Amino acid sequence: MVAERRRRPSLTPEEARALHYEALVIDTQQPPITTGMLFTERMRRVVEEYARQGRSRAEVAPVLEAMAAREIQTSPEARQAYLAMWERSGVTVACGTYSGAGRLGEAFERAVRRIAQAQAIVDALRDKLVLVRRAADIERAHAEGKHGIVIDFQDTIAFGDDLERIECFYHLGLRMVQLTYNLQNLVGDGCTERYQGGLTYFGREVVRRLNELGILVDISHCSEQVGWDALEVSTAPVVVSHSASKAVARHDRGKSDELARAVAERGGYFGVVVVPGFISERPEATLEDFVRHVEHLVDVCGIDHVGIGTDKMGPPSSRTGSLIEYPPAMPVNPPGAFDWAGFRLEEHRLTPDYRIAGYETFADWPNLTVALAQAGFTEEELRKLLGLNFLRVFREVVG
Repeated sequence: MVAERRRRPSLTPEEARALHYEALVIDTQQPPITTGMLFTERMRRVVEEYARQGRSRAEVAPVLEAMAAREIQTSPEARQAYLAMWERSGVTVACGTYSGAGRLGEAFERAVRRIAQAQAIVDALRDKLVLVRRAADIERAHAEGKHGIVIDFQDTIAFGDDLERIECFYHLGLRMVQLTYNLQNLVGDGCTERYQGGLTYFGREVVRRLNELGILVDISHCSEQVGWDALEVSTAPVVVSHSASKAVARHDRGKSDELARAVAERGGYFGVVVVPGFISERPEATLEDFVRHVEHLVDVCGIDHVGIGTDKMGPPSSRTGSLIEYPPAMPVNPPGAFDWAGFRLEEHRLTPDYRIAGYETFADWPNLTVALAQAGFTEEELRKLLGLNFLRVFREVVG
C-alpha cells in the first residue's frame, strides 16, 4: 500500500505549498514556541559572555528565556523577527511552553515563569497571537489569520507531590501534560531510565485528575509501560504529541507498533518528529525518513490518528531545538551536575553531526507538507495530518 502510494504524487510542489499556507496546521510539539523562537544580537552577546565565564547552557537558559519575552515586548525588530518565523512556517497553532526537565525544587517556579513569559508575548502581539484554551480558539486563530499557542508541560515535575497544583496550572492555561520526561519522576518511568516500570499509584491519580480537568494526557517521552498504564487508567483519548516509530528506526524515544495502534484504537493521536537522530540511524537524515515514519504509522494507526509534532525549532547545536546558538564547547550542565534531561547524547544520536536535509529551522515547515504530497497523500489526507486530526482529539478532551 505504501509503495503504491509513493509512486503517485498527489500534488505538485507548488500546489502542496499553497495548500499548506491555506490549511489549518498544528505542530503538536514545538519546544519552546515562545522563548526559543528568537535569538537577537543582545541575546547572542549574553551567550558569549556566559561562555567566556565558563558557564553552562543550563545556567544561561533562564536568562535567555526572560530576555526573549522582554525583547518581544520592547523591540519592534524582535517582534517582527518573531512573527516572520511564524509566517514563514505557515503553522497556525503550536504546542510547547515548558520542557520540565530539571531539579525538583526549581520546577514549580520555572513553570510559572515560563507561562508568564508566554502570556507576556501573547499580550504584546494580541493582534497576531492567541492563547489556546479551547478548540474554538484554534478555529478562531485559523479563521482570523492569527497564530495560537497551546501551553503544555513535557513532564509532571512542576506538580511535585501536590495534585492541587494541576488545577492551579489549568487555570493558568495548561492544556496538555506529558507524564514523564526521559527519567523517573513521581508519576512513573521515562523512556531512557535504566529500569522501566509503569505508572505509580500517584501517577494513576495524576492521570485521573488530568481527565477530570480536561487536560490532554501525553505519553511521548514515557516508558512503554507508562503508556500502557495511561491507556488503562485514562477515560479520555491519550496522545503521543511527538515521537517516531521504533519499527522504522530503533530509538529509545520511539514507540512500538502495538502501543501506537492501541493509542489510535482508543481515539488518540500520534505526532511524528523531524529530529534527525530519532527518525534515522544515519547521521544525514532526509525528509524521506520523516515520510517513512508517517506512512508506517498511518498503516498502523489509520489516517485519522497521525499528525506532526516536529520537536525541532532550530539547528542541531542546541539540544532543545531552539534558535539559540551555543558555542560547541559550552557544556550543557554545570560541572558535576547530574543531567536530569536523561539524554545520553551520543547514544541517543543528538550530537551536531546528526542533521536533516530540508528542515533546518521552523521556517522550513512547508517542506514537510510538500514531502508528504510527493509521497502520494491526497489533499484530504494532508489536511488531516496537518491539523484536523489533533483538533478532533483536542475538541473531545479539552472542549
